Amino acid sequence: MTEQTAAPLADFGARDIAAAGGKGAALGELVRQGFPVPPGFIITTGAFLSFLAETKVGVELDVLLSREPGAAPDAGASDGGYRTGGAAIRALFAGAEMPGSPRHEILDSYAKLGGGAVAVRSSATAEDLPGAAFAGQQDTYLNVLGEDDVVQAVVACWASLWTDRAMAYRRRQGIDPHEVAIAVVVQKMVPAAMAGVMFTANPVTGERGEIVVDANPGLGEAVVSGRVTPEHYVLDRWGKVLGFRPGGREVVISAAAGGGTRERAGTPAAKPGLVAGQLAELARLGQEAQQHFGRPQDIEWAMAGGVMYVLQSRPMTALPPQPPSLNAVQRRVGPFFIEMFQERPYPLDVSGWMSRGILAMLQGMAGSVGVVFPKVEELLPEDDGVVVQLIPPVPRPTIRTLAAPVSLLRRSRQFKPEAWTQDPRFALFLGNVERLNGKDLGPLRWGAVIAFLEGCFATMRGITDLRVSYLPGILVPALKMRFMLLFLGKTRLAPALIAGAETRTSQANRALERLASLAAEDLSLSHAFLEADPRQLVDLVEKDPEHRAFREAFEAFQLEYGHRETTSVVLSSSPTWSDAPEVVLGLVKAMSGERHQTDDQTGTALAELTRHPALRYEPVRRTVLAAVESARAGMAFREDSHFYATKVIPPIRRAYRELGRRLVLAGVIDEPDDIYHLRFEELESIMDADDGGALPTSLRDRYRPLVLARAAKRRELEGIPLLDPALLFGRDHRVRGRRVSGALVSGTPASRGQASGIVRVIRGPAEFGRLRSGEILVCPYTNPAWTPLFQRAAAVVVDAGGLGSHAAIVAREYGIPAVMGTGSGTSVLADGQWVLVDGNLGVVLPAASSGSV
Repeated sequence: MTEQTAAPLADFGARDIAAAGGKGAALGELVRQGFPVPPGFIITTGAFLSFLAETKVGVELDVLLSREPGAAPDAGASDGGYRTGGAAIRALFAGAEMPGSPRHEILDSYAKLGGGAVAVRSSATAEDLPGAAFAGQQDTYLNVLGEDDVVQAVVACWASLWTDRAMAYRRRQGIDPHEVAIAVVVQKMVPAAMAGVMFTANPVTGERGEIVVDANPGLGEAVVSGRVTPEHYVLDRWGKVLGFRPGGREVVISAAAGGGTRERAGTPAAKPGLVAGQLAELARLGQEAQQHFGRPQDIEWAMAGGVMYVLQSRPMTALPPQPPSLNAVQRRVGPFFIEMFQERPYPLDVSGWMSRGILAMLQGMAGSVGVVFPKVEELLPEDDGVVVQLIPPVPRPTIRTLAAPVSLLRRSRQFKPEAWTQDPRFALFLGNVERLNGKDLGPLRWGAVIAFLEGCFATMRGITDLRVSYLPGILVPALKMRFMLLFLGKTRLAPALIAGAETRTSQANRALERLASLAAEDLSLSHAFLEADPRQLVDLVEKDPEHRAFREAFEAFQLEYGHRETTSVVLSSSPTWSDAPEVVLGLVKAMSGERHQTDDQTGTALAELTRHPALRYEPVRRTVLAAVESARAGMAFREDSHFYATKVIPPIRRAYRELGRRLVLAGVIDEPDDIYHLRFEELESIMDADDGGALPTSLRDRYRPLVLARAAKRRELEGIPLLDPALLFGRDHRVRGRRVSGALVSGTPASRGQASGIVRVIRGPAEFGRLRSGEILVCPYTNPAWTPLFQRAAAVVVDAGGLGSHAAIVAREYGIPAVMGTGSGTSVLADGQWVLVDGNLGVVLPAASSGSV
């Protein structure tokens, strides 16, 4: 590469990002590979640095940037700017003259290009990198004509490195503002007949076998900026059209309206603007660019004079993984796993608590009947150390599975679920948990804390052993009960009959009700529960001496139930109830006031069963009811063993916090919770540097880049589900509800009955306090932490889950209609919308309002 501050595109390649920026380096690489790129030149970062050095801008920029890290967010800045802000920095650039040497080289290159209209595009050194595209963060100027305007546009591009949106984006990506520079690409304008963007993989579904093209007459800028609704093509790899949608609406910026917008309707084209040969050429260019750069590309293109030009190419970011092809077994078990994995696990989740705890338990249970449960890397494939996808497991039977019936029958006779807490192994488990909770980790060396964590995982194996022994006592009675119900013609009663078992979860729910009653007895506190948000309630409860009675009861509740997970049992990174007291107070807030009246589905089902003529005979009656009771005891064991398994999570989280604190002191991570970006094996490999317990300084160089890269990859995947619900429930979820005219969403009917009310979408534990009595709870998933809400909800509609999920079981217990596995309830339904939930048919219908909201 030349030492000049301005040079032709062909002088640059993929290794020249430091000089040409991401966009410039990619364009130079394309030119070298023979792609049709409009002629142009790059004004290197050297010109930018020369400008800073030869004017007062550089010194004053350093002063402003030195304030940046400690500056507080500006509440008045809608884009997240800081008080030092980009405006002051941009003003420096606007007020400075271009030094003679860079100006001369720019104008000389412009003249060699032949003058005329050009496009002037920013090309920052931090842009167009995997995980940080910086799309639209810096400025582009089109149809720039004349020497003075070109120089002015170059300075404006340099200044755009300091727009508030670009600065906020760099902060989010963890990029040091002192380490970025900017180049500028100047290219001949292409008189485009058609232009737009092309993605060499489907950016919505992640399908690598599809190419997506948006096209519009004229410049592609209208497509990129979103001012038009372009023609939309979905192509295969050879350019064959798989789908087409015409364009035709343009958003017009109205200066008279104070910068507001209005839509101008266009007439959809009678036929597509691109013909088969042009689409095939685009597909060829896209495939070749993808092959050259080694990953799917986001390409801007233009067509002029029958030639397809590539205007820029960058790696696609936030691209979902390739959708898996699921078999019948995976679609069957998928709802159970998607309910557990609503949040993306961190590397430490996967390699620690999951691999050595929860998944080890599943593997142990499967292995007890000769079935091989998939390894964690098959269940949760990773990219750059970050989980990208959930693949529902397919347990594989072995020759030992043939002996499973004998083994199951033997254990079901030996181990009765109703007596599992009397097993000496249960007492041993509780004793081990108590010892873990009593251990002071502060004085321990690093290796001793790691050994403590190994002790936590070993303690969890106590619950695994108990489940292996007692779970057959669930299966055999449940099969026996269903066989009897089949003989009696009452199989539909099975879910309701086993829903009302006494469990630690139902006990926790009653304890929450007692807290709600205590709050109601305290006049000022009851008022606060109506008006304040849960975080404000935490301060009030913990600090106000007037609320001593409630505070003591709340502390006792947390001591007994505070180990419960807020998000998912598979995530040690998520806070427990004790870590997030606002979640518990949100539940109490939701339970305040009059409880919504519900049906006793279990009692109704039991009464219907006992009215059967066959049960008039006492031996039959006794046998059938005993089978029902045994099945309910089995369900209670499943729930309660889950409850006790989570007792291991608090000491694990405490150990991670201690190790995280030490890594912060060593400069490896910025916050203790950043430790979750590391794997457990990486933590195991760390050793104290000296007798004082200090960590070696080399750890920063070894692990900090790893943490930052994984954090960036995780941000890139934000908003992308681990498993697209459409793969389980169908892409158009309403299709399944066509048998009911006007259905809004449909899913699996999981709890009988009908209920109408207003929708309340609750997306996570932080929003528990928003639910009011009698509303329709609509949520993406549930776990035991959600179940108290069911006492106030008129019905529940869940994106994920099936008949055996917590939501379905608890809905039946509380006698409220439930529709599971809608896949789209939280996106289709909206707060305040009146709906009718039909738990018999598994649909949600519009309903007329019965009063004001």
